[in-house]
Amino acid sequence: MRSARPVGLLLSAAAALLWAIGMTVLQPLTEPIGPWSERLPGNNAYWARDLRFTAIVAVVLGLVLAGRGRLRWTGPAVLLGGLWLAADVTIDRADPTGAGPTVLLAAVGCAVLGAVAAVLWWRERNAPGAGTDRWALTGAACVAGVLTMVAAGIESPTDREPELNRAAFATGVLLVALTIGAALAAAPARTRARCVLAAGLGVAAVAGVGLIRTIPPGPRALPELALGAVLLTGVTLLAWDWPGGRPAWRRHAVAALAALVGPTVLLLVVAIVMIVLLPVGAMFTALAGNSPINAADSDVLYSLIGLLAGLGMGLLLAWPPALGYRADPSGPLRPVGSEGPAGPAGGRPASAERR
Repeated sequence: MRSARPVGLLLSAAAALLWAIGMTVLQPLTEPIGPWSERLPGNNAYWARDLRFTAIVAVVLGLVLAGRGRLRWTGPAVLLGGLWLAADVTIDRADPTGAGPTVLLAAVGCAVLGAVAAVLWWRERNAPGAGTDRWALTGAACVAGVLTMVAAGIESPTDREPELNRAAFATGVLLVALTIGAALAAAPARTRARCVLAAGLGVAAVAGVGLIRTIPPGPRALPELALGAVLLTGVTLLAWDWPGGRPAWRRHAVAALAALVGPTVLLLVVAIVMIVLLPVGAMFTALAGNSPINAADSDVLYSLIGLLAGLGMGLLLAWPPALGYRADPSGPLRPVGSEGPAGPAGGRPASAERR
């Protein structure tokens, strides 16, 4: 996918803008006034934080897409995401508000993003050529797909649902674009059929995000599951090989079942672990200097839960044989017909669509 780099960088820049808006416009709406116990926030109070953290992940995913999944881009992108998260906590303590800080944070975020991309591009000029890492791109698409479910279903315990609806819809649309972009970039060939499928999937997913935001907070679970199943099944249809030029429908039927059941199981398991054993949300709340969640409720970081569940789905659906990688008895997985290095980062896998 020749347009992977500009598309990935554009989506990363959009994520940086959403992050800046979340910090200076949305975060102040979620913070209670006064230190009294009866004013302590409850469940889902810091929804703006979850949207910001999701935007940071989107910045990373955009860079992964821009680098076509190659380790030269993926490693620095993950490092940038960690540093961005630390900066987020530090800036949150300062409580910036207003148009000025919004513009400043957006400009700084885009400048940092541009500088990182320029350095990576410059380093790549003198490096030996490498093909697309389809495994990494498919995993990135799965992460974006699961996070789309999370962003679309985020709730607010206060009367800020109108502001949340707009922000969640914008974040969901961005994640849909990342999901489809990464999956299409992972495809062995950019055929007309795959492009039409990508367009249809995008329209359906965006409509699904909008529909979920119109449903009252309670009964959103089933539409969220349907959205995730459609997106993740679409990822396999776009990214996996089509033997003989057509999808292997039996494989995709199994993938659809995994896409329907897998995210729910992973989200529940990760949520239980984080609530019972590792209260990460409370740690971030304390680091940012925000009021703690009252003792009757839980401080859950849904963005982190979605990230971990998405990585799990990536391990499940980025199935090497479906991406053109074959087991070599004398070594690790390598693309069929490739002269590149062994493993998913090697050259382009063979596919009937290119023969």
